[in-house]
Amino acid sequence: MKAWSWDRYGPPDVLTLKDVDEPGIAPDEVLVRVRAASVNPYDWRHVGADPKLVRLSIGLRRPRPGLIPGADLAGVVERVGGDVTGLRVGDEVFGEVRLGSFAETVAVPQDRLAIKPVRATFEQAASVSMAAHTALQGLRDVGQVSAGQRVLVNGASGGVGTFAVQLAKSFGTEVTGVCSTRNIELVRSLGADDAMDYTREDFTERKGRYDLLMDIVGDRSLARLRRPLTSRGTLVIVGGIASGRGRLLGPAAQVLRGALASPFVRQRVGTVRWKPNSADLRFLAELMDKDQLTPVIDRTYPFDQIPEALRYIERGHARGKVAITF
Repeated sequence: MKAWSWDRYGPPDVLTLKDVDEPGIAPDEVLVRVRAASVNPYDWRHVGADPKLVRLSIGLRRPRPGLIPGADLAGVVERVGGDVTGLRVGDEVFGEVRLGSFAETVAVPQDRLAIKPVRATFEQAASVSMAAHTALQGLRDVGQVSAGQRVLVNGASGGVGTFAVQLAKSFGTEVTGVCSTRNIELVRSLGADDAMDYTREDFTERKGRYDLLMDIVGDRSLARLRRPLTSRGTLVIVGGIASGRGRLLGPAAQVLRGALASPFVRQRVGTVRWKPNSADLRFLAELMDKDQLTPVIDRTYPFDQIPEALRYIERGHARGKVAITF
Protein backbone atom coordinates (compact mmCIF):
# COMPACT_ATOMS: atom_id res chain seq x y z
CA MET A 1 0.00 0.00 0.00
CA LYS A 2 0.99 3.67 -0.32
CA ALA A 3 1.74 5.66 2.82
CA TRP A 4 3.51 8.86 3.80
CA SER A 5 6.45 8.59 6.19
CA TRP A 6 9.41 10.63 7.39
CA ASP A 7 12.90 9.75 8.62
CA ARG A 8 13.96 13.15 9.95
CA TYR A 9 12.22 16.10 11.55
CA GLY A 10 11.57 19.20 9.51
CA PRO A 11 9.08 20.98 7.25
CA PRO A 12 6.42 19.01 5.34
CA ASP A 13 8.95 18.43 2.54
CA VAL A 14 10.61 15.73 4.67
CA LEU A 15 7.60 13.49 4.02
CA THR A 16 7.97 10.83 1.33
CA LEU A 17 5.33 8.63 -0.27
CA LYS A 18 6.38 4.98 -0.06
CA ASP A 19 5.17 1.46 -0.69
CA VAL A 20 4.82 -0.25 2.69
CA ASP A 21 3.26 -3.45 3.98
CA GLU A 22 -0.39 -3.38 4.93
CA PRO A 23 -0.71 -3.27 8.73
CA GLY A 24 -1.84 -6.27 10.74
CA ILE A 25 -4.64 -5.87 13.24
CA ALA A 26 -4.91 -6.72 16.93
CA PRO A 27 -7.97 -8.57 18.27
CA ASP A 28 -9.66 -5.27 19.22
CA GLU A 29 -8.81 -3.48 15.96
CA VAL A 30 -10.28 -3.15 12.48
CA LEU A 31 -8.50 -2.52 9.20
CA VAL A 32 -9.96 0.54 7.47
CA ARG A 33 -9.55 1.35 3.79
CA VAL A 34 -9.12 5.13 4.06
CA ARG A 35 -11.37 7.15 1.78
CA ALA A 36 -10.63 10.57 3.27
CA ALA A 37 -8.52 12.20 5.98
CA SER A 38 -7.96 15.71 7.26
CA VAL A 39 -4.97 17.64 8.53
CA ASN A 40 -4.53 19.28 11.92
CA PRO A 41 -1.81 21.35 13.61
CA TYR A 42 -1.19 18.10 15.50
CA ASP A 43 0.12 16.60 12.25
CA TRP A 44 2.67 19.22 11.25
CA ARG A 45 3.83 19.47 14.87
CA HIS A 46 4.69 15.76 14.76
CA VAL A 47 6.41 15.98 11.39
CA GLY A 48 8.53 18.93 12.53
CA ALA A 49 8.92 17.93 16.21
CA ASP A 50 7.57 21.34 17.12
CA PRO A 51 7.46 21.54 20.09
CA LYS A 52 10.54 19.50 20.90
CA LEU A 53 8.48 17.71 23.56
CA VAL A 54 6.99 15.63 20.71
CA ARG A 55 10.29 13.75 20.43
CA LEU A 56 9.68 11.99 23.74
CA SER A 57 6.84 9.98 22.20
CA ILE A 58 8.06 9.34 18.65
CA GLY A 59 11.88 9.47 18.75
CA LEU A 60 14.52 11.73 20.28
CA ARG A 61 16.89 12.22 17.32
CA ARG A 62 14.59 11.20 14.50
CA PRO A 63 11.15 9.61 14.17
CA ARG A 64 11.04 5.90 14.80
CA PRO A 65 11.14 3.82 11.60
CA GLY A 66 7.78 2.94 10.12
CA LEU A 67 5.77 5.78 11.64
CA ILE A 68 3.02 7.26 9.47
CA PRO A 69 1.55 10.68 10.34
CA GLY A 70 -2.13 11.58 10.35
CA ALA A 71 -4.91 11.30 12.93
CA ASP A 72 -8.33 11.88 11.33
CA LEU A 73 -9.89 9.41 8.90
CA ALA A 74 -13.05 8.10 7.29
CA GLY A 75 -13.31 4.93 5.25
CA VAL A 76 -14.62 1.41 4.88
CA VAL A 77 -13.94 -1.56 7.18
CA GLU A 78 -12.00 -4.30 5.36
CA ARG A 79 -11.13 -6.67 8.23
CA VAL A 80 -12.13 -7.02 11.87
CA GLY A 81 -10.28 -8.49 14.83
CA GLY A 82 -11.63 -11.41 16.79
CA ASP A 83 -12.73 -9.30 19.77
CA VAL A 84 -14.46 -6.59 17.74
CA THR A 85 -18.20 -6.16 18.24
CA GLY A 86 -20.57 -3.72 16.56
CA LEU A 87 -18.50 -3.24 13.41
CA ARG A 88 -18.53 -5.42 10.29
CA VAL A 89 -16.70 -5.64 7.00
CA GLY A 90 -18.18 -3.07 4.65
CA ASP A 91 -19.24 -0.58 7.33
CA GLU A 92 -18.53 3.07 6.54
CA VAL A 93 -16.79 4.54 9.58
CA PHE A 94 -14.97 7.63 10.83
CA GLY A 95 -12.67 8.24 13.72
CA GLU A 96 -9.10 8.92 14.75
CA VAL A 97 -5.76 7.36 15.53
CA ARG A 98 -2.69 8.75 17.26
CA LEU A 99 -0.69 8.26 14.05
CA GLY A 100 -1.26 6.43 10.78
CA SER A 101 -4.14 7.88 8.75
CA PHE A 102 -2.00 9.26 5.91
CA ALA A 103 -2.00 5.79 4.31
CA GLU A 104 -4.28 3.76 2.09
CA THR A 105 -5.17 1.45 4.99
CA VAL A 106 -4.83 1.81 8.74
CA ALA A 107 -5.42 -0.40 11.79
CA VAL A 108 -7.75 1.37 14.23
CA PRO A 109 -8.94 0.29 17.70
CA GLN A 110 -12.70 -0.20 17.63
CA ASP A 111 -13.17 2.26 20.49
CA ARG A 112 -11.86 5.08 18.29
CA LEU A 113 -14.38 4.55 15.50
CA ALA A 114 -18.08 5.09 14.88
CA ILE A 115 -20.43 4.58 11.95
CA LYS A 116 -20.16 7.48 9.53
CA PRO A 117 -23.08 9.92 9.62
CA VAL A 118 -25.54 9.02 6.90
CA ARG A 119 -25.75 12.53 5.49
CA ALA A 120 -22.01 13.22 5.55
CA THR A 121 -19.48 12.66 2.79
CA PHE A 122 -16.25 10.86 3.62
CA GLU A 123 -14.44 14.20 3.48
CA GLN A 124 -16.88 15.77 5.94
CA ALA A 125 -16.72 12.83 8.31
CA ALA A 126 -12.91 12.79 8.23
CA SER A 127 -12.89 16.47 9.17
CA VAL A 128 -14.78 15.93 12.41
CA SER A 129 -12.80 13.69 14.69
CA MET A 130 -9.95 15.52 16.41
CA ALA A 131 -11.24 19.09 16.11
CA ALA A 132 -14.86 18.44 17.06
CA HIS A 133 -13.81 15.98 19.76
CA THR A 134 -11.58 18.65 21.30
CA ALA A 135 -14.34 21.27 21.14
CA LEU A 136 -16.90 18.89 22.66
CA GLN A 137 -14.70 17.74 25.51
CA GLY A 138 -13.60 21.30 26.21
CA LEU A 139 -17.13 22.67 26.43
CA ARG A 140 -18.94 19.74 28.04
CA ASP A 141 -16.36 17.97 30.19
CA VAL A 142 -13.95 20.75 31.15
CA GLY A 143 -16.22 23.78 30.87
CA GLN A 144 -19.36 22.03 32.15
CA VAL A 145 -21.36 24.23 29.82
CA SER A 146 -25.09 24.65 30.45
CA ALA A 147 -28.05 26.27 28.71
CA GLY A 148 -28.40 30.00 29.15
CA GLN A 149 -24.71 30.68 29.70
CA ARG A 150 -22.74 33.28 27.76
CA VAL A 151 -19.82 31.64 25.93
CA LEU A 152 -16.91 33.27 24.11
CA VAL A 153 -14.74 31.33 21.65
CA ASN A 154 -11.36 32.88 20.83
CA GLY A 155 -10.32 31.42 17.48
CA ALA A 156 -13.84 30.80 16.23
CA SER A 157 -13.01 30.40 12.53
CA GLY A 158 -10.44 27.61 12.80
CA GLY A 159 -10.86 23.85 12.93
CA VAL A 160 -11.71 23.56 16.63
CA GLY A 161 -13.39 26.95 16.75
CA THR A 162 -15.97 26.33 14.01
CA PHE A 163 -17.09 23.22 15.86
CA ALA A 164 -17.02 24.96 19.25
CA VAL A 165 -19.41 27.67 18.06
CA GLN A 166 -21.90 25.12 16.73
CA LEU A 167 -21.64 22.84 19.75
CA ALA A 168 -22.05 25.71 22.20
CA LYS A 169 -25.25 26.71 20.36
CA SER A 170 -26.50 23.12 20.48
CA PHE A 171 -26.13 23.27 24.27
CA GLY A 172 -28.43 26.30 24.38
CA THR A 173 -25.90 29.05 25.09
CA GLU A 174 -25.39 32.59 23.83
CA VAL A 175 -22.19 32.49 21.76
CA THR A 176 -19.67 35.16 20.81
CA GLY A 177 -16.95 34.20 18.34
CA VAL A 178 -13.65 36.06 18.01
CA CYS A 179 -12.07 36.00 14.55
CA SER A 180 -10.48 38.15 11.84
CA THR A 181 -12.39 40.59 9.64
CA ARG A 182 -12.72 38.22 6.69
CA ASN A 183 -14.30 35.50 8.87
CA ILE A 184 -17.02 37.52 10.59
CA GLU A 185 -19.81 36.34 8.29
CA LEU A 186 -18.60 32.73 8.45
CA VAL A 187 -18.76 32.71 12.25
CA ARG A 188 -22.23 34.26 12.21
CA SER A 189 -23.39 31.67 9.69
CA LEU A 190 -22.42 28.95 12.19
CA GLY A 191 -24.94 30.33 14.67
CA ALA A 192 -22.88 32.78 16.72
CA ASP A 193 -25.03 35.46 18.33
CA ASP A 194 -22.13 37.91 18.04
CA ALA A 195 -18.92 37.85 16.00
CA MET A 196 -16.06 40.05 17.19
CA ASP A 197 -13.28 41.30 14.91
CA TYR A 198 -10.07 41.06 16.93
CA THR A 199 -8.40 43.68 14.69
CA ARG A 200 -10.95 46.25 15.89
CA GLU A 201 -11.79 45.21 19.43
CA ASP A 202 -9.93 43.48 22.26
CA PHE A 203 -12.30 40.90 23.76
CA THR A 204 -10.37 40.96 27.04
CA GLU A 205 -11.74 44.48 27.65
CA ARG A 206 -15.30 43.13 28.01
CA LYS A 207 -14.95 42.72 31.75
CA GLY A 208 -17.15 40.28 33.63
CA ARG A 209 -19.39 39.42 30.69
CA TYR A 210 -18.92 35.68 29.96
CA ASP A 211 -19.60 32.51 31.92
CA LEU A 212 -17.22 30.43 29.81
CA LEU A 213 -14.29 31.38 27.58
CA MET A 214 -12.68 28.80 25.31
CA ASP A 215 -9.23 29.96 24.22
CA ILE A 216 -7.93 28.13 21.14
CA VAL A 217 -5.37 30.71 20.02
CA GLY A 218 -3.05 31.09 23.00
CA ASP A 219 -2.07 34.69 22.25
CA ARG A 220 -3.09 36.24 25.59
CA SER A 221 -1.81 35.86 29.13
CA LEU A 222 -3.96 34.01 31.66
CA ALA A 223 -4.56 37.26 33.53
CA ARG A 224 -5.98 38.91 30.42
CA LEU A 225 -8.04 35.85 29.47
CA ARG A 226 -9.72 35.86 32.87
CA ARG A 227 -10.81 39.51 32.62
CA PRO A 228 -13.93 39.00 30.43
CA LEU A 229 -15.16 36.19 32.70
CA THR A 230 -17.69 36.57 35.47
CA SER A 231 -16.37 36.13 39.00
CA ARG A 232 -17.30 32.43 38.87
CA GLY A 233 -16.68 31.95 35.17
CA THR A 234 -14.64 29.20 33.54
CA LEU A 235 -11.59 29.51 31.27
CA VAL A 236 -11.02 26.50 29.02
CA ILE A 237 -7.54 26.34 27.47
CA VAL A 238 -7.31 24.22 24.35
CA GLY A 239 -3.57 24.55 24.01
CA GLY A 240 -2.64 27.71 22.19
CA ILE A 241 -2.45 26.61 18.56
CA ALA A 242 -0.71 29.84 17.53
CA SER A 243 1.75 29.88 20.42
CA GLY A 244 5.08 28.38 21.30
CA ARG A 245 6.58 27.84 17.85
CA GLY A 246 10.09 26.40 18.07
CA ARG A 247 10.06 26.02 21.84
CA LEU A 248 10.49 23.03 24.12
CA LEU A 249 6.88 22.85 25.33
CA GLY A 250 5.10 24.80 22.59
CA PRO A 251 1.34 25.13 23.25
CA ALA A 252 1.69 22.81 26.24
CA ALA A 253 3.26 25.73 28.11
CA GLN A 254 -0.09 27.56 28.19
CA VAL A 255 -1.78 24.38 29.37
CA LEU A 256 0.79 24.03 32.16
CA ARG A 257 0.37 27.65 33.24
CA GLY A 258 -3.38 27.12 33.43
CA ALA A 259 -3.02 24.00 35.57
CA LEU A 260 -0.64 25.77 37.95
CA ALA A 261 -2.86 28.85 38.28
CA SER A 262 -6.16 27.02 38.79
CA PRO A 263 -5.90 26.40 42.58
CA PHE A 264 -5.15 30.08 43.27
CA VAL A 265 -7.94 31.92 41.43
CA ARG A 266 -11.69 32.17 42.06
CA GLN A 267 -12.57 31.43 38.45
CA ARG A 268 -12.22 27.88 37.17
CA VAL A 269 -9.29 27.26 34.82
CA GLY A 270 -9.32 23.97 32.92
CA THR A 271 -7.32 22.46 30.11
CA VAL A 272 -8.40 20.09 27.35
CA ARG A 273 -6.73 16.74 26.79
CA TRP A 274 -7.90 15.05 23.60
CA LYS A 275 -9.39 11.68 24.56
CA PRO A 276 -10.59 9.70 21.51
CA ASN A 277 -13.61 7.50 22.14
CA SER A 278 -16.43 6.04 20.10
CA ALA A 279 -19.22 7.29 22.39
CA ASP A 280 -18.37 10.92 21.65
CA LEU A 281 -18.00 10.13 17.94
CA ARG A 282 -21.52 8.67 17.94
CA PHE A 283 -22.80 11.80 19.67
CA LEU A 284 -21.15 14.00 17.04
CA ALA A 285 -22.53 11.82 14.24
CA GLU A 286 -26.04 12.23 15.64
CA LEU A 287 -25.69 16.02 15.65
CA MET A 288 -24.47 15.92 12.05
CA ASP A 289 -27.44 13.84 10.94
CA LYS A 290 -29.71 16.39 12.66
CA ASP A 291 -27.99 19.28 10.81
CA GLN A 292 -26.81 20.71 14.13
CA LEU A 293 -23.14 20.23 13.29
CA THR A 294 -21.58 20.84 9.88
CA PRO A 295 -17.83 20.71 9.14
CA VAL A 296 -16.44 23.82 7.47
CA ILE A 297 -13.97 22.64 4.82
CA ASP A 298 -11.66 25.37 3.54
CA ARG A 299 -9.73 23.32 0.98
CA THR A 300 -9.46 19.75 -0.24
CA TYR A 301 -6.20 18.17 -1.40
CA PRO A 302 -5.59 14.79 -3.05
CA PHE A 303 -3.64 12.13 -1.15
CA ASP A 304 -0.47 12.74 -3.14
CA GLN A 305 -0.41 16.41 -2.06
CA ILE A 306 -0.47 15.94 1.71
CA PRO A 307 2.79 17.93 2.21
CA GLU A 308 1.18 20.91 0.48
CA ALA A 309 -1.91 20.55 2.68
CA LEU A 310 0.32 20.60 5.77
CA ARG A 311 2.14 23.69 4.51
CA TYR A 312 -1.18 25.45 4.05
CA ILE A 313 -2.52 24.68 7.51
CA GLU A 314 0.85 25.46 9.10
CA ARG A 315 0.49 29.05 7.90
CA GLY A 316 -2.42 29.37 10.33
CA HIS A 317 -5.06 30.96 8.10
CA ALA A 318 -7.30 27.98 7.25
CA ARG A 319 -11.01 28.57 7.73
CA GLY A 320 -12.29 25.45 9.40
CA LYS A 321 -10.72 22.24 8.17
CA VAL A 322 -8.52 21.01 5.32
CA ALA A 323 -9.59 17.63 3.92
CA ILE A 324 -7.66 14.92 2.05
CA THR A 325 -9.25 12.73 -0.63
CA PHE A 326 -7.97 9.27 -1.58
